Amino acid sequence: MGLTSQMRRSAASVPTNIAEGCGRDSIPDLKRFLIIASGSLAELHYQLILSDDLNYLINSDFEELINEAVQIKKMIYTYIEKLSAYG
Repeated sequence: MGLTSQMRRSAASVPTNIAEGCGRDSIPDLKRFLIIASGSLAELHYQLILSDDLNYLINSDFEELINEAVQIKKMIYTYIEKLSAYG
């Protein structure tokens, strides 16, 4: 399977897992799916680095995408921390 396909799957998995977690009946389930979403984001982060190493991306696009991935990861971890106060 190609890198583009893997990146699309990783990127789609992030909001999919967040949505699934929000549909669960408990905070521990939501936190578990947020952690899974974070793992998918880590995969995408690596795939972006690999794409850059292979010169598949324009440097400005790479920087923008990496920055967005980092921001989303921070948001997920902040959400997990806030949920930890509830159980």
